Amino acid sequence: MFMDYMNDDIDEELVRLYFEIQAQEGVASSSRPRRQRMNIERNREEGHNRLFNDYFSEAPVYTYEQFRRRYRMHKHVFLHIVEALGQHDEYFRMTVDATGRSSLSPLQKCTAVIRMLAYGGSADSVDDYLRIGETTTLKCVDKFTRGVISIFGAQYLRRPTTEDVERLLQMGEARGFPGMLGSIDCMHWEWKNCLVALKGQYVRAGSNNDINVLNQSHVFNDVLQGQALEVNFTVNHTEYNMGYYLSDGIYPEWATFVKSIPMPQGDKRKLFAQHQEGARKDIERAFGVLQSRFAIIRNPARSWHLDALKRIIDTCIILHNMIVEDERATYGGNFDYSYDHLGDATAVPDASNIDFQDFLRRRFHVRDKQIHRHLQQDLVEHIWERFGPENNHN
Repeated sequence: MFMDYMNDDIDEELVRLYFEIQAQEGVASSSRPRRQRMNIERNREEGHNRLFNDYFSEAPVYTYEQFRRRYRMHKHVFLHIVEALGQHDEYFRMTVDATGRSSLSPLQKCTAVIRMLAYGGSADSVDDYLRIGETTTLKCVDKFTRGVISIFGAQYLRRPTTEDVERLLQMGEARGFPGMLGSIDCMHWEWKNCLVALKGQYVRAGSNNDINVLNQSHVFNDVLQGQALEVNFTVNHTEYNMGYYLSDGIYPEWATFVKSIPMPQGDKRKLFAQHQEGARKDIERAFGVLQSRFAIIRNPARSWHLDALKRIIDTCIILHNMIVEDERATYGGNFDYSYDHLGDATAVPDASNIDFQDFLRRRFHVRDKQIHRHLQQDLVEHIWERFGPENNHN
């Protein structure tokens, strides 16, 4: 910068003094003692051998049930993930360094990540067992979450297909709620290491309540853009053409929500509130299972970056869906939960040429309070006719 402003009138002595000062500052900065990074010989080969003998050998120390409890999934699901990550990213492949030593194995890296997700421990909590350092574990978490989302996200975070919607409607009808697609709620995850500049947005009480989350959500984008699958059903001799979700009292009176009745008066309303609140518990149970399965999203988040938090929660949801799909047969039920049609998702129209007037019309329809109130009253009558004392033959 100094040389850019030189001209013929500048004294040569000033130039000489400038460079002398620069040289002295460089010597002073280079002479400062630098913190030496501690190198610990962890004997990573021993960590791999112990892990392999404990869980993956032909005669493992720990049983199949203990593996399921500690890894939150069956062994074949975990090995499928490890294999897929190895094909996707060379970081999860066994390599040999210049000295002939083997790198950390894919089993060690993936086990370290699963233990962090499952138990919510710190990055160095598995160091003494797996022989893997804190910084390496954090790198494994980053690589693992990116890989899982890239490989499995399209399959396990996809929008519902026609078969999915039909299955959900069948389940809702069996519980007395024709046209019901499920329940809606919000799960909060505390951010322990929230940056000071963002505390007003993410930490202040009420800043991320259910309403604010709903306003930022993409749940109803398909409906507003005319891409949602059409749902037609009849309740109490009244026809409706849009599916709905059960919600609690904080949600607005939209046509896509059916709320309970606070302090219901009369037997009909009491019976409706009982059935609505009982069915709505499904979403709370689902969040409870997700948090109990992966304690990292139950405890305050220690990450410093929002992108990392999003990848972690997406990864936990993907793994949860993979586990549910693998163990679905053990849950019972009379519905067909086959996922053979995953590649045949119903095509949706191109959203690039959506007419703005149609968008406003759909938005008004979604937020129509009159439809909400009429649907709620029709469901009150429907629940009473189906489950009331006169129809209870038990």
